[in-house]
Amino acid sequence: MSVEILDQLEGKIKQAVETIQLLQLEIEELKEKNESANRANDLLRQEHEQLKAEHQNFQDRLRSLLGQIDNV
Repeated sequence: MSVEILDQLEGKIKQAVETIQLLQLEIEELKEKNESANRANDLLRQEHEQLKAEHQNFQDRLRSLLGQIDNV
């Protein structure tokens, strides 16, 4: 093999290593964003469940009040 071919190979390997390192950083960043989104999603699910329970409670109270009006 000639020195030129080895130099080209070395350059391509360095470029591949740099690309891999950049992709690894991007992967870590995306993992952090994903974890953050999952936490936000969990909070929204909890809030949704709370609002559903409040809505159900409101409907139950309203039905009870309407039942009292019907009895009058």
